[in-house]
Amino acid sequence: MRNLQIIGNVPQVRRESNFGEYAEEATIIEEQPKVKKENPHFLEANTLEVTMQHLKEDCITPVFAKDNELTIPHPAFIDTVYDAANTFFSGESIDKPDIRVSHVIKGRIPEAIHKPANQLLESDKTIYYERAAFSIDIPTIYETVEGNKLNLSIVGVRAYNQMNLYSKKVPELFRLAIGFKNQVCCNMCIFTDGYKDDLRVSNTSELYRSALELFNNYNPAKHLYLMQQLGNTSMSQHQFCQILGKMRLYQCLPSGYQKRLPRMLLTDTQINSVAKAYINDENFGSFGNDLNMWKFYNLLTGANKSSYIDSFLDRSLNATEMAVGINAALHGDTKYKWFID
Repeated sequence: MRNLQIIGNVPQVRRESNFGEYAEEATIIEEQPKVKKENPHFLEANTLEVTMQHLKEDCITPVFAKDNELTIPHPAFIDTVYDAANTFFSGESIDKPDIRVSHVIKGRIPEAIHKPANQLLESDKTIYYERAAFSIDIPTIYETVEGNKLNLSIVGVRAYNQMNLYSKKVPELFRLAIGFKNQVCCNMCIFTDGYKDDLRVSNTSELYRSALELFNNYNPAKHLYLMQQLGNTSMSQHQFCQILGKMRLYQCLPSGYQKRLPRMLLTDTQINSVAKAYINDENFGSFGNDLNMWKFYNLLTGANKSSYIDSFLDRSLNATEMAVGINAALHGDTKYKWFID
C-alpha cells in the first residue's frame, strides 16, 4: 500500500495510531488545501442544501411533548461534532459543514392561527426539518485509490421520525460516521469501525465525548487498505449481470431464506441506478469490459446517494460490506457466494 499522505501538522493522537500494521510510515507533505467543490453533493434524494445560519435563525426546535423539554437542535448537533473534529484533528484544515435537510415540518405562530393560508406572512410561519445530515471534510488528510483522491470526512445524521417526541425526554438518537469521501463524485466510503449507528445521548457534552471516541477508534489505514485491495480484482460483464440479478432477486426471497444470507439494503430503484451507471458513468462505467471491484463499489455508493437521510449511513456501510464480501467471494470465500453463483 502507498504511504498514507497527511498534509500539515499531525495531531498527537493520530501519531499514536497503529498504521504500521497495514501501511508504511506516514509521509508529511506541506500543501495548501484545495478549494471545496460545490457539486456534486454527498447526498441527493429529496434533500435541500441549507446554511447553518438558516437552521439557527429561521427554524424552531421541537420539544418532547409530555414535559416540554427541548430536543438537541440540528445546529447544536453539527456544532458539537465540528468542535470535536477541530479538537481531535488539531492542526489540520477542516472545511465548514455541508448541510442537507429534508421533510420540512410547517407551523404558524399563535397570532396567525385564524389566518387563511394564502394570507400568511413569512413572519407568521414556523418550520423545522425532520431530518438533517452534514458532511465535514478534512482535506489535509487524504489518499489516492485507483486514481481517485479520497479526503477524510465526518458525516452525521439526525432524524426526528426515529424518535418518539410525544413522550418524556429520553436519550436522543444520532448517527455518526468517519470515513473517506471520493472527491471525483463525493461518494461516501464508510467502514464498520468508523460508524456509530445507535448513538444515544442526552446532551451535547455526551455527544462531544462520543464523537471523540469514534474518531479515536477509527483506523483510516486499515480502511484504505481494504479499499485499495478492491482494485486488484475484476469481474466479467457476465458476472456483474449475475450479481445484479441476484440483488434484484434478494428483495423477493422468503424471509427465512433471506435471513440466511448477508444483508443487502439497496432498493430495486438503486440497483437499476447501478446498472445505468455501469453503462453511462464517466468515472466508473465499464460497459463491454471487465469491471474492477473498486469501480463496482463506487457504483453502489453512487446509487446510495438517492437514499433518504435516515437510511443513508446504514446503506453506505452496507455498500462496503457488499463490495468487500463479493470481492472475497470471487477469491473463493463462501459468505457472499450466493450473489455470484
